[in-house]
Amino acid sequence: MKKILVSLIVLLSVSVFAQKPHPLHKPGTPKAPKEQPPVATSSKKAGTNDFLALVRVSKEWGFIDASGAYYITPQFENAKPFSGGFARVRSMGDWGYIDNKGAYAINPQFERAEDFSDGLARVIKFKKWGYIEKAGTFAINPQFDDAEDFDDGLARVRKGVKWGIIDKKGMYVVNPQFASLEPFSDGLARARTGKEWGYIDKSGKWEINPQFDDAEDFNGGLARVKKGTQWGYIDKSGSYVINPQFEAAGNFSDGLACAKIMHQWGYIDKKGTWTVNPQFDQAGDLSDGMARVKKGREWGFIESTGTYAINPQFDDAEDFTNDLAKVKKGTQWGFINKKGLYVINPQFDHANDFMNGFAVVRKGTKWGFINGAGTLVINCSFSDAEGFSK
Repeated sequence: MKKILVSLIVLLSVSVFAQKPHPLHKPGTPKAPKEQPPVATSSKKAGTNDFLALVRVSKEWGFIDASGAYYITPQFENAKPFSGGFARVRSMGDWGYIDNKGAYAINPQFERAEDFSDGLARVIKFKKWGYIEKAGTFAINPQFDDAEDFDDGLARVRKGVKWGIIDKKGMYVVNPQFASLEPFSDGLARARTGKEWGYIDKSGKWEINPQFDDAEDFNGGLARVKKGTQWGYIDKSGSYVINPQFEAAGNFSDGLACAKIMHQWGYIDKKGTWTVNPQFDQAGDLSDGMARVKKGREWGFIESTGTYAINPQFDDAEDFTNDLAKVKKGTQWGFINKKGLYVINPQFDHANDFMNGFAVVRKGTKWGFINGAGTLVINCSFSDAEGFSK
């Protein structure tokens, strides 16, 4: 009888112990839903670290190699070009990241996602912005109403209606206090707390007090600022190098900037002296030693002296890049060299600049790729396309 009683006591003890509740887990960052997106598929050649181009076929996005063959089969609802070895893709309504083999490096789980910058990427989770590492884990939990990329260890973020600056630990270096805050350039960032713009340093201290009706970034030690209706230039001390006097103005490049007065554009030096008198209806910044200008209805190109290198003759034109410029004749786009000769005759309804040896072009509603000789090396067969990157 005693043995039976002992056995019963042991069984009851075990039962009570087994029913003892487990300690509650402390709440943490919510995990992504368990439902997994379809596995991304790629060709057998994927992963050779070649440049890849983003293309859309019907409603799905994929990636091709330089031969036009698919590296990563079209399968995504949306996608962005590769940057730093990763591409952002959307599947089942959420954004994630794939590598150049087409495999998910970070499963789709974000409402929005941006490229990695300075080692971190900004993403939206539960309607708030945070920052993730390349493993996909949150370095800074979602908590901001808006956010910008990290650069040199700092990022601009917004809480409510005010902008501030954080470091990579998510700690405020500059508390939210600005109505607008732009990126740092030449060590200073333009900002405003009310209607007027000034410039702060990386500690949030005003280096140039708010006083301008509009302002642009510092570039080469000078910044364009607007007082009333006129634009001028200041140095980093906030002193006027060129007093406000222009209706509009551009950035300095090769020592010159385009400026507008009495509805005509010309070019000034850093003392504000006209080196090319106002005479053009439109003008661009110097690029590759030449500037595009419009006289009447036609565009041409001038040298820094103001002499025409290429007479006005085009219906539209873009800046020179790597010795080539896009120009439009009638409804068609082509490319010219610095002598004004067609390297690629006007024949495309749209054309992008060359990137990594190729330019994306459109004929009708379809996109393809040309090489530097203008040869259509990948036929216009895509619903949309972006340039080659990796």
